Amino acid sequence: MTQFVTLGVGRETFALPVETVREILDMCEISKLPNAPQQLLGMIDVRGVAVPVIDLRTKFGLPRIDATSNTRILVLEFAAQGRKTLIGLVADRVFEVTGLDDDRLDAPPETGCRWQSNHIAGIGRRGDKFVVVLDLARLLADDAPTLIDGTSNQYAA
Repeated sequence: MTQFVTLGVGRETFALPVETVREILDMCEISKLPNAPQQLLGMIDVRGVAVPVIDLRTKFGLPRIDATSNTRILVLEFAAQGRKTLIGLVADRVFEVTGLDDDRLDAPPETGCRWQSNHIAGIGRRGDKFVVVLDLARLLADDAPTLIDGTSNQYAA
């Protein structure tokens, strides 16, 4: 059974493959970067490595909120375009490591209207809730190409 880390952003539940999650941190001070896109909050130091941090709320078009005691930074390590990439994602909360019901993912739904679903690997279920499984490379490629395309070595590990 494939395992996922489930996380909450707003009222929705998302998931990431457990093998991409390097560690989960409490919210900490983030060093700002000048002229960064709105969703790029800045950088944090993770064991001597500078890791860029993306705000998932902003990325998904939700308003930014103050961090709470449940806010977490998921430090992710994944391959994108042949390179190992480290990135931090801020989520409102992290739930658990779990499998999905039936261990299968459905394709993102066809809505008949303009909707950006290319950053979704699929839709799963956990009990009576839908769980949106994110495709990290596509999620980050849209508006932060220097994080994963190799043009900026300061962000790749």
